[in-house]
Amino acid sequence: MSAASNLRHERVPHPGLSFWEIISLAAALMALNAVATSMMLPALPSMSEALNVAENDRQLVITAYMVGLAFASLFFGPLSDTIGRRPTLLIGLSLYIVGGIYSTFAISYEHMLAARVLQGIGAAAPRVASISMIRDWYSGREMGKVMSLVMVAFQIAPVIAPFLGQVVLWFAPWQGVFAALTLFGVLLLVWCFRRLPESLDAANQRPMVLHSILEAYKLALTTRVTVGYILAMTFVFACLFAFINSAQQVFMERYQLEDLFPVVFAAISIAMAISSYLNSRMVEKYGLRRMSHMALLGFCATTLLLAAVAATGSLTLVTFIAIQSLSMFFFGFIGPNFNTMAMEPLGRVAGAGSAMIGFITTLAGALLGAGIGKLYDGTELPLIYGVALFSILSLISVLVTENGKLFRPQFEPQQQPSK
Repeated sequence: MSAASNLRHERVPHPGLSFWEIISLAAALMALNAVATSMMLPALPSMSEALNVAENDRQLVITAYMVGLAFASLFFGPLSDTIGRRPTLLIGLSLYIVGGIYSTFAISYEHMLAARVLQGIGAAAPRVASISMIRDWYSGREMGKVMSLVMVAFQIAPVIAPFLGQVVLWFAPWQGVFAALTLFGVLLLVWCFRRLPESLDAANQRPMVLHSILEAYKLALTTRVTVGYILAMTFVFACLFAFINSAQQVFMERYQLEDLFPVVFAAISIAMAISSYLNSRMVEKYGLRRMSHMALLGFCATTLLLAAVAATGSLTLVTFIAIQSLSMFFFGFIGPNFNTMAMEPLGRVAGAGSAMIGFITTLAGALLGAGIGKLYDGTELPLIYGVALFSILSLISVLVTENGKLFRPQFEPQQQPSK
């Protein structure tokens, strides 16, 4: 680590809060959403039976959470630019806990969906504020490195979360999984309350008035690189959400891997964590575009390969897991770098900018992924073909953004508005 980097790390925390604790806390906040959408996957069959849910409708517990997460981001982003990241986090985590308690005691599927929307609303604050906090402290390749370290934990979470959900089910009914998610929220609330410093500089605070908010959103929606990478991330995240929505049915029903589902899900998900870690070590040397564009090409190649194998009728479980794992490996290089490039022009409106990015990528990605999940027909084909289509659309978005050329920027950053 360079001397300049060390100095920056020393400037970030208040006394007693190290750089690695900042990384750990931001990672835990980011992991909240991954845990909330994957830990309950093993509980879906028993929950569906208890609440009389149609087979393909059980996925709505994921979509409902994502809808709440997306829309609330539009509120929490500007709020964090006004009152700061720390109080925004405390408010959001409190709402998440209330939603978690509600879901634990839900007496109908309608109540469960309402509870999940409330959980998603609360979780929007940690998502927006943690990214904004990182943007407050870092920029450029250094931000890409920090985001990659944070994303390692974010992508390890889906690896261990189904295991934890299965462990809970060994000792408790399905409600125990939602109680465990609530407990995780409580632990994060205590950690933030006791340890988290405020990252927002007073000079960058913006009044929470409609004109100011619209100005920030307008910047996000009219900045070429931001819009281009929002679209690219949306399609890539749609691939991830499609997999999450379909995984339980594909592996537990199509391949009859009821007891081994957490193992298979972990084997595929761990590839993302490995690549995110590698990205954190390589991005400062090779750059955001070179890393992410190469990964996107690899992602497209593997999803198209999987579609081609499936089309021949020769797809086996081993082949499916192997190629899907490879595509998730490439995915790990894409997410943090695309997000960094989308956020880079929005430093003075990081909260609102992060909110708009999160809103579009989460809502559109979740709805597209849910659409693929609803097409489940007893086979893995809707998932495979849908992911292949979305990967190509992501590549097209990047090519348009970069004027048909990859690996280096083809535009000048847009001028930041004065405060």
